Amino acid sequence: MDLREEILKEHSRRQATKIANWIGPDKRRFKQLMELFLKGEYRVTQRSAWIVGCCADRYPYLITPWLRAMIKRMQEPGVHGAVKRNVVRILQFVEIPKPLLGTVVSLCFDYLGSPDEAIAVRALSMTVLLNASQKEPDLKNELKSMIELMLPNAEPAIQARARHVLKRLDKQKPYSLSKA
Repeated sequence: MDLREEILKEHSRRQATKIANWIGPDKRRFKQLMELFLKGEYRVTQRSAWIVGCCADRYPYLITPWLRAMIKRMQEPGVHGAVKRNVVRILQFVEIPKPLLGTVVSLCFDYLGSPDEAIAVRALSMTVLLNASQKEPDLKNELKSMIELMLPNAEPAIQARARHVLKRLDKQKPYSLSKA
């Protein structure tokens, strides 16, 4: 299969699923996809983002070696919104390595606080930050404060996610050094 040609053929769920099925758990095929996602032209990057997400859902272990490059890619100026949205969506479901956690947390706080950012990216960022607060409990108060500040004027999708995240934050146990 000429992966680039297939990606450009059609932008649909059916096509994304077809390509993801072809890639399957094959690391070489996934590498081809990631090279297009990371270095392809605008339209190829946009369309491959969805397929990367499909593959990550099925085979999360394929994503781990690519996390650093994906995070770098979503920070590039002029990157398509689909790239940010799909990378942040993936970050909700994977274990973020400690060396990347600070960068991811910083990016997600920036996205969450930016009214110019797409609603989906902002909502997904809340979940990534919630997950990070389980590893880094000091983030809990900062996240809670930011959500409470933005909640009254937020869009309905942001409000819904915010209520869910606040509930989960309230249920988190305080961090303790003792092994009680």
